[in-house]
Amino acid sequence: METINQYIESNRERFLNELFELIRIPSISSEAEHKADMYRCAEKWKSLLLEAGADRAEVYETKGNPVTYGEKIIDPALPTVLVYGHMDVMPVDPIDLWHTQPFEPVVKDGKIWARGADDDKGQAFMHAKAFEYMVRTGNLKCNVKFMIEGEEEIGSPSLPEFCRNHKDMLKADVILVSDTSMIAPDVPSITTGLRGLAYWEIEVKGPDADLHSGIFGGAVANPANVLCKMIGDMIDDKGHITIPGFYDDVLEVSAEERAKMAKAPFDLEAYKKSLGVKELCGEEGFSTKERTGIRPTFDVCGIWGGYTGEGAKTVLPSVAYAKVSSRLVPNQKHDKIAELFKAYFESKAPECVRVKVTYLHGGPSYVCPIDLPAYKAAEKAFEEVYGMQPVPVRSGGSIPIIATFEEVLGIKSILMGFGLGSDAIHSPNENYPLEQFFNGIRTIPLFYKYFTMK
Repeated sequence: METINQYIESNRERFLNELFELIRIPSISSEAEHKADMYRCAEKWKSLLLEAGADRAEVYETKGNPVTYGEKIIDPALPTVLVYGHMDVMPVDPIDLWHTQPFEPVVKDGKIWARGADDDKGQAFMHAKAFEYMVRTGNLKCNVKFMIEGEEEIGSPSLPEFCRNHKDMLKADVILVSDTSMIAPDVPSITTGLRGLAYWEIEVKGPDADLHSGIFGGAVANPANVLCKMIGDMIDDKGHITIPGFYDDVLEVSAEERAKMAKAPFDLEAYKKSLGVKELCGEEGFSTKERTGIRPTFDVCGIWGGYTGEGAKTVLPSVAYAKVSSRLVPNQKHDKIAELFKAYFESKAPECVRVKVTYLHGGPSYVCPIDLPAYKAAEKAFEEVYGMQPVPVRSGGSIPIIATFEEVLGIKSILMGFGLGSDAIHSPNENYPLEQFFNGIRTIPLFYKYFTMK
């Protein structure tokens, strides 16, 4: 029987060419002009799953972007794994910071450079190729279902209803996801927790039209100035978020668990160097890894208003905007936090401006017990490929739909991510090391082996 290493070696170029065809589709879910690309990508996933060995694959409509579903049912009595991934990607702006064309993948320095190379086309594609290997070599010992959605990067607004409407079709024993990262190339890890998310847009209005900043400046409130001051007041000098009631439901992590988390390898100086910063900052009393894993945050994701073109224009803007978000931890409810922030921020507005807060989207946090059989299977798979037991970690990121899967489908998810912190997901020059890509294809079949082993 052909081994996974032999299979990868003999199909290496084909794997990359197929992935590159997928990456070349600019499936940006947040931009309406790419709606047709979402359907192109969904159809591409359909053909990939059928070619890999799925018995059937279909593109399903939702109120938003499509979902591609595929399955291979060997025996309904056998365990079933549901693989989840997403076909949509983040916008590419600022385009001038890219070293390559974002949707024309390039292999350089042992990495694939392109938007979606890691998040999540590269990582989801690993599952299709691992599945293909198991089918063609007779190693598949359980049922497999695939659900590839097109709205993860905008909060998966249509997927909960899709799951409710197709609950029987999606029945499974575990959900397998590769949309997270590892600590380092030589330090495997399994994500056991995800932070939740709440995301808003703020509008601050002043005068009815832009004004001359010399004639009116100092007498009429500048909405941009007011917005900056109001946002600045959301965090105090100890890094504590000032929204009343914000921390009421935060699940505090025990000293014992914090001590275990602290054992994970972490080079603070290398971390700062990789980011190009001299110092770090955050909530007082917590380490860097704790701030990004077990504590909630408040951040400005974008802010604009007035004149931003070339050269100077002395203008007092009539309106200013910001997009802000909070990462939430277990027990915090995103809809509750959404209302708390909206009520507090609007109440702090001075009479000289009008403030409007619009809640865009959000999702709950997720925690996976490390004693689940599926977690143990993932643990063994990583250990066999990487030579060491993976470290359980809490991720600072959010995949809002994961908690919804548990709520709607009643299924736990195992987050077997192979990305790295240096992959620049959501940023210019996103990349994915070839070694991680191929190691993912090596590791995934081992998960199935140990998950189905009696």
